[in-house]
Amino acid sequence: MGKEIIWMLIISIYSVKTSATIPTTTEGASFNNSTDWIEDYSDVESKFSLRTAQVPDEDLCYLVPGQPRTIAECEFKPDAQTFVIIHGWTVTGMYESWLPKLVTALFEREPSANVVVVDWLGRAQQHYPTSAADTRLVGRDVAKFIDWIEAELDYPWEKFHLLGYSLGAHVAGVAGLLSKNKIYRITGLDPAGPGFEHADAQTTLFGIQRPVGHVDIYPNGGDAQPGCDFRSTLLMIAKSGIYNMDQLLKCSHERSVHLFIDSLVNAERQSLAFRCSSKEAFNRGLCLSCRGNRCTKLGYDAHPCAPPRSLTMYLRTREAMPYKVFHYQVKVHLFCQEEVTLRDQPLKVSLYGTLGDKEDIRIILPIMQSNSTMSFLVTSDVAVGDLLRVELQWEKDYVYKFWERSSNTEFRVRRLRIKAGETQARVIFVPRDGEFAALSRGAGYFTFIRSTEDEEGRKQERLHRLRRTGSLFRQSGAA
Repeated sequence: MGKEIIWMLIISIYSVKTSATIPTTTEGASFNNSTDWIEDYSDVESKFSLRTAQVPDEDLCYLVPGQPRTIAECEFKPDAQTFVIIHGWTVTGMYESWLPKLVTALFEREPSANVVVVDWLGRAQQHYPTSAADTRLVGRDVAKFIDWIEAELDYPWEKFHLLGYSLGAHVAGVAGLLSKNKIYRITGLDPAGPGFEHADAQTTLFGIQRPVGHVDIYPNGGDAQPGCDFRSTLLMIAKSGIYNMDQLLKCSHERSVHLFIDSLVNAERQSLAFRCSSKEAFNRGLCLSCRGNRCTKLGYDAHPCAPPRSLTMYLRTREAMPYKVFHYQVKVHLFCQEEVTLRDQPLKVSLYGTLGDKEDIRIILPIMQSNSTMSFLVTSDVAVGDLLRVELQWEKDYVYKFWERSSNTEFRVRRLRIKAGETQARVIFVPRDGEFAALSRGAGYFTFIRSTEDEEGRKQERLHRLRRTGSLFRQSGAA
């Protein structure tokens, strides 16, 4: 029992932290070495609805463990892949609006698939600690369901893919632990955190801030997501009505589901995540490598790594679908005659390429220091293609910092080194006018043009394109 899970993808966002005490035992939940319970379906309370592409938002037919006739009645396809969607905690006792959207997206990508929704609404609408503890019981139900389908139809275990959101991610983990055979893939969509940080393996497989999957991905560092700030959420409520008031609390949490949906329906514009040791290193642009499985697509097409190895990955996204942005590392050496250290400085970057332009990208540099090299991450939601020109402006800092002496500091820049994450191209840019560009607060943009020293960057871009697409002719901006 509890054979290995072939691979597990976790998409984590942990902007909301609360405290709750989760009971480590639940009445009736006995986890021992006996396997007799797995074939006893009398205590299964969860329901398993087989959804259809035509009516994705209604439970029209239930697969009932132990009742083989329901397999034929619901027209379960024994030769097709099966997705099992597991919802999370609910205040209203009803499905949330994301669920039929995910069902529809799965059918759009895999039209012949079986899409099963696990209905545990009765247990999911209890006081949070009670619902959290019940994830063990629901996980046990799901394990029984999976083993029943496999035994009844001689159904291949590699065709099962469990997708759990919030507390549902913990349910999926418990199901993977308790099922007799392997579960090929589990996707945990922002596993719920309260009470699970230090849980034992039989209580849950996931903790919201600690990486535990084969691939753990943290969009936007795992913090508050773009478009989920207080002002943006209030504007959404004003436009769509008071019934969206709950978005004040769950906008970032639910974003993980929509990122996965995006990966299903926007197959030609998929987000890329990069392996990195920390979000601080990622924000400096230090992790935009694709060598040796160091990058992967976010969501459905993410590629697994061989256990027991695990990957922690990061990426930036837009605030709305399609969420993809293009990542660039910018490295610049600052020359200065005086010793100056400035913190939290505002910069604007504009990118001009063969396919389009992205102007006035605002960033905050944690530090600007004399005679040192700084590296920072720039992202664009526009596919600019091959970079031709870059403009840089040091904006005025309107926040007075009494600990920094006021001066007309001027940094001189000889070149910019830019690496494109999506194409792996490395390009050198030099000032358009003169050998150095003189950066000073409040001055205008300084223009940098592509240097003739970038042949090695072109070579790396060609090799990366060939590896990912099998062709040298695909436009780099669409990668």
